[in-house]
Amino acid sequence: MKFENHPLACATSWLFVPASRPERIGKALASGADAVIVDLEDAVAPADKDAARDALLGAMQTLAAPQRARVLVRINAPGTQWFDGDVRALRELCQQGCAGAVLPKAEEAAALELLADAMGDGGVVVPIIESVWGLHCIDTIAQAPKVLRLAFGHLDFQVDAGMACAADETELVPVRLAVVLASRRAQLPAPIDGVTVNTQDGSVVRTDAERAVRGGFGGKLCIHPMQVAEVNAAYTPSGAQLQSAQQVLAAAEAAQGGVCVVNGRMVDAPVIALARKTVLRHQLATRRAETV
Repeated sequence: MKFENHPLACATSWLFVPASRPERIGKALASGADAVIVDLEDAVAPADKDAARDALLGAMQTLAAPQRARVLVRINAPGTQWFDGDVRALRELCQQGCAGAVLPKAEEAAALELLADAMGDGGVVVPIIESVWGLHCIDTIAQAPKVLRLAFGHLDFQVDAGMACAADETELVPVRLAVVLASRRAQLPAPIDGVTVNTQDGSVVRTDAERAVRGGFGGKLCIHPMQVAEVNAAYTPSGAQLQSAQQVLAAAEAAQGGVCVVNGRMVDAPVIALARKTVLRHQLATRRAETV
């Protein structure tokens, strides 16, 4: 699988922080989030974008190398007056050890190729699918160079498509499935689901995150530190789930490729693959707890 060994390939919680508030980057990194997205786009007013970009360049120099490796920058979309300046800054940031870029309004491979050239060997990009045309071009986007994972911007997508979804967003099920399937076709790690706008009620975030888990998403975007713990919890296996997965893997190893049964259930390749994913999520949660 493409980029399966990248440190952020299995990251589940992705926390936004405004580039205009560089003092919050360290706090975001200490929040328990697997990845931090410093936002030059929606979170920064047009008049403040140049200053925010300069502030980000300065703030990155104050971070330790392991912290920089967990930071991505959401740049402004192609076609905006800030895109070229953001790309130039991204080149310098990646040289400093920044993980890469988050590209909003992803709709064509040309912009992704430009970013790949700018970032050099180390950087990766997470394109956000948030328009009907982006969905139409999703396979081309997913297969572009340096794409680590796809993300789904469901709020902008609803506006672009003229949708008015209910709270459970049932109307978006086929769109979310399309993002998941495109990721699989491109051999990318599971995609990242969109934000929850409620920043007060953790149960709403948990419900949305659990829907993301069931739907095949490997993580979720967050807009408030409170949301991080709920997303992480949704992606952390319970003790019973972990024990069952370990039993499956032990039985499969003992069977040496033969058929085996665990708790009355036949163990085949899909069951083994799910068990491995469960153990991997447990390992990620353990590492996260050790670093917070």
